[in-house]
Amino acid sequence: MNIKNIIEQKLVEVILNVYQLKDIRFEIQENKTEFEGDFTVVTFPLVKQLKKNPESIGLELGQALTEQTELLESFNVVKGFLNVKVKNNFFVDQFKTVSEQFSVIEKKNATVMVEYSSPNTNKPLHLGHVRNNLLGFSVAQILNEAGYDVIKTQIINDRGIHICKSMLAWEKFGEGKTPQTTVTKGDKFVGNYYVEFDKNYKKEIAELVEQGISEEQAKKDAPLMKEAQKMLLDWENGDEKVRDLWKEMNSWVYEGFNQTYKRLGVDFDQVQYESNTYILGKDLIQEGLDKGVLYQKEDGSVWCDLTDEGLDQKLLLRSDGTSVYMTQDLGTAVERFKENNIQKLIYTVGNEQDYHFQVLFKILKKLGYEWADQLFHLSYGMVELPNGKMKSREGTVVDADELMQDMFDIAKSKSEELGKLENFSEEEKNHNYESIGIGALKYFMLKVDPKKKMLFNPEESIDFNGNTGPFIQYTFARIQSLLTKANFTMKETESIELSQSEKELIMQLANYKTVVAKAAESLSPALVANYLYDLVKSYNSFYQNNPILIQEDENIKQYRLNLSDLTAKTIQKSLKLLGIETVNRM
Repeated sequence: MNIKNIIEQKLVEVILNVYQLKDIRFEIQENKTEFEGDFTVVTFPLVKQLKKNPESIGLELGQALTEQTELLESFNVVKGFLNVKVKNNFFVDQFKTVSEQFSVIEKKNATVMVEYSSPNTNKPLHLGHVRNNLLGFSVAQILNEAGYDVIKTQIINDRGIHICKSMLAWEKFGEGKTPQTTVTKGDKFVGNYYVEFDKNYKKEIAELVEQGISEEQAKKDAPLMKEAQKMLLDWENGDEKVRDLWKEMNSWVYEGFNQTYKRLGVDFDQVQYESNTYILGKDLIQEGLDKGVLYQKEDGSVWCDLTDEGLDQKLLLRSDGTSVYMTQDLGTAVERFKENNIQKLIYTVGNEQDYHFQVLFKILKKLGYEWADQLFHLSYGMVELPNGKMKSREGTVVDADELMQDMFDIAKSKSEELGKLENFSEEEKNHNYESIGIGALKYFMLKVDPKKKMLFNPEESIDFNGNTGPFIQYTFARIQSLLTKANFTMKETESIELSQSEKELIMQLANYKTVVAKAAESLSPALVANYLYDLVKSYNSFYQNNPILIQEDENIKQYRLNLSDLTAKTIQKSLKLLGIETVNRM
C-alpha cells in the first residue's frame, strides 16, 4: 500500500469518527501547486453531504488527521483544498517497503488466454498487425506481472478463397519460382501473387464489361474467380495436388512470419490453424437446434435469432452445409476452454469486428456456456500513417518489415546526427539502433489508449526528448552510467531528511504495482507507458536537484544511489511490460 492509499484509508477512518459517515466521496491528488504539502485532498464532494463550506471541512479534516494519526507534519487549507505534508519517515519507510517487495508477485491462481496476431497466409504482416501484436503481447506481459498465468495464442487463417487466389496466381504466373530462387522473404513472395491475382482479375472484369456484361455479373463470371472457387472446392474435397501446393506455400509464409515476429519481439505459447478448426463449430449447430437456441429455415440454413438482444438474426450454417466465420469462432472458443484450464479469454481484434464479438458472446451464452461471461474483446482503433490508409489487395499496404527497417534507419540517422554513439563498436551501434528504433515504434504505439484510432509518425517517435521510447531508454542508460561511475553496490543506509524531489520520486516508485494492477484490469498498456514517462520526469527532476557523485555525506550519497538503482530497475521492468529492450549505453 503506497502513501496515497494510506492517507485515503486514514481519511475514511477520520470521516467516520468525526462525521459518522460511511459512504463518502473525496479525491486525493499529488500536490502540483505552489502551496506547501505533498498531497491535496479535494473536499468539495463532501460539501453536499455535510452541509458545510469547503474551508471548514478542510480545517476539520486536517486537525483530525493531525490528532488521530501519526501521519502529518503540517497542513494548510486554500479555498477548500486541504494540502497535507506527510512526515519524512513515512517516505523513508515507503522506499524501504518498495525495495523489499520489488520482485514479489502475488499469484492470482487464474489463467488468462490472450489471442493476438491471427494473420492470413496470403500476405505479409502489415501496420495493423504491428499494433495488434504489440498490444496483445504487452497485455499478456502485464497480466503476467499482475499475477495471472497467461497463455499467448494465435489462430492462423490458412484456408479459404483468399488463400486459393495466391495459389492459383502462382500456378499461372509463378514459372516455378520460389522464395529461395528469387531471394524473397516467404510471406512477401506469396503476397506478391495475391496482388498478381487481383491485377489479372480486374483485367478480366474490364474485358467482360467491354463485351456488355454488367460489372456485378463480370465479377462472378471472370475465369480467374471461377478457377479459384474450384480450387477451394478441390481443397475441401482433399485433392492431393491442391493440398500439397497449399502446404508448400503456407510453409513459405510461416517462415516469413516467424522472422517478423522475432524482430518485433513477440511470441506465442500456442498456435491454432483455421484449417483444423473450421469444422469444429458444426458440432455445436445440432446441439443448438436440439436446445431450441437455433432454428433451421426451409432451405436448410441454420440461424440464431438475437433480435430480443437488440441484435439481428445471424447465419451459422449455409444451406449447402458449409460453415461461416461465426461457426468456426464458436467451435474454437469451446475447444479452447475444453483443452485449457482458463478462466478468461481475450480476443485482440480491431474495432471493425465489435459487432461480430457481441454476437459470438451472446450465442455462446445462449448455448449454455457459463464461461461466455469471461470472454472479452480487446477492441482497438486503426492505425494510419501521415500519408494515409492501406489497401492490401493493391499492394500498397504498409509492410511490417519495411516499417521496422525504417525505424532502424531513422534511429541510426538521428543517433549519428546527435553524436550519441561515438566510440561504440559497429556491433554495439547496430544493437542500439535496433533497440532504439523498435523501442520507439512500440512505445509510440502503446502509449495511446487502445480504443483510440491513432496516427503513427515514425520520425516523431524517435526523439530523445519528450514522451518517447528513446527518452525513457536514455534515462535508463544515464542511470547505468551513474551507477558504474560510483562503483555502486546496494547497501543499507540510515534515514535521511528527504527533499521534495526525492519524495516525489519515491511516490512514483511506490505507484508501480498500482499502475500494473489498473493496466491489467483495463487491459491498457497506455497506463504503463504514461506512468513510465512520469517516473522518468520525476527521476530527472531528482537528478538535477540532488547532488549524487559529488555529495560528501556518504550516507546521503548511498541513499540517492539506492534510489537511482531502484528507479532503473523499475524503468527496465516497465519497459519489459511493453516489450521494449533497455540499453546500458546511449
